[in-house]
Amino acid sequence: MAMANNKTQCFTCKKEKITYPCKGCSKEFCFTDLAEHKRILNDELNYIINNYDQFKQTINEQKQNLQNQALVKQIDQWEINSIEKIQQKAQEYREILIKSSQTFINDIETKFNNLSEQIKQISEENEFNEINLNYLTNQLRKITEELNNPPNIPIKSHSQSFINEISIISTRKPKFNKWKQNAITVAGGNGEGQKLNQLSLPGGIFVDKKKNIFIADLDNHRIVEWKHNAKEGQSIAGTNREGNRMDQLNEPTHVIVNQQNHSIIIADFQNRRVMQWLNQSQQILIQNIDCYGLVIDKHGFLYVSDGKKNEVRRWKMGEYNEGIIVAGGNGKGDQLNQLDCPTFMFVDDDQTVYVSDQNNHRVMKWRKDAKQGRIVAGGNGEGRNSNQLFSPEAVIVDDFGQVYVADHRNHRVMRWCEGKEKGEVVVGGNGSGNQSNQLNGPNGLSFDDEGNLYIADHFNHRIEKFEIIL
Repeated sequence: MAMANNKTQCFTCKKEKITYPCKGCSKEFCFTDLAEHKRILNDELNYIINNYDQFKQTINEQKQNLQNQALVKQIDQWEINSIEKIQQKAQEYREILIKSSQTFINDIETKFNNLSEQIKQISEENEFNEINLNYLTNQLRKITEELNNPPNIPIKSHSQSFINEISIISTRKPKFNKWKQNAITVAGGNGEGQKLNQLSLPGGIFVDKKKNIFIADLDNHRIVEWKHNAKEGQSIAGTNREGNRMDQLNEPTHVIVNQQNHSIIIADFQNRRVMQWLNQSQQILIQNIDCYGLVIDKHGFLYVSDGKKNEVRRWKMGEYNEGIIVAGGNGKGDQLNQLDCPTFMFVDDDQTVYVSDQNNHRVMKWRKDAKQGRIVAGGNGEGRNSNQLFSPEAVIVDDFGQVYVADHRNHRVMRWCEGKEKGEVVVGGNGSGNQSNQLNGPNGLSFDDEGNLYIADHFNHRIEKFEIIL
């Protein structure tokens, strides 16, 4: 019986042989020429890697020289001419300039790091083709062009009666993002309860890079991790019953993920302690504290709000002594150096602390080492007008200084641009209810990497996702 002829023509040597397809170019190669084809592809990958290394060096060089010297000199001269009146504002302008440059470089670096991870994965798995290489080459070209064409930042002078005030004008204008007004329920939403597809009064939330949601399931006394697109969550801390054993929680209000060791840190509110859980191993980090909100800055410092002492303290990770007061700490009150029941916080790259001052119905901004804060949202008494808040909870600040606030008892999320007297509703604001365009006591807030907005809809026992409109 004759053998079946399964030979085809090799693309390289043009001979009839047993061939193997390349998924990238869809061409057929004999065994010998396939190996050569792979070698050529590998050389091209190494070439791209070298280009990426050079690009990384360029980023690092530019990060070392973020200040535009000519502009800083103009600011310095202006400061000298009006030193007694505008010294503080001059410092703010430098920070805006540096932060604008930092944001630009960080954006480029983030894109570069994401592509570097793809290269690393392709190189390790040794499964790549022309399509992959063309994509990587094009992406490197795009971000190279973006790096070589930074935004133009001129200085604009404003005539005043006593000084010529200046300001920084950047071509990086704030992005006034919008979100779909009808949310998708991504966790809970099956009534109040203890089942793994249910929540009970969810509080603070944390969304990681894989869109997994970590939830402080307050009245279930547990922390739940809800995988992306999962139908139910899994309890990763707590026992569903309140208690003060090491493996128990009592009304946790907030949870964050420590990216350095992938542990979770919990504000164990009624037990008056901050806990760390790592692979089901528990550790008390801070005791005897009326903790509510938590945040870790980029330097690895832990910040905790204390609702009874009306203060925010900062701790160096691993060194939990007394901590350092960074906001409040001057008794309960409504003065600029005081707080009244601080809840959630946000800390930017400069270690500036934004804190929801709940009973004062405002959000305060405390710069590093400042003796008092500044009102950046609310501060006009409780109410539902556009210049008011009512028991604010979670707060997030974007790269443009826009403040997003969970306006808890107004059942809405507000956006405030610093310096403006009024905010605007971004989602909710349709009265308390459980429809897809309504909220009932929004508590925790988080954005994912795409800009989608996640809200802990406290009294509806669900997590809502409002998709960004691109």
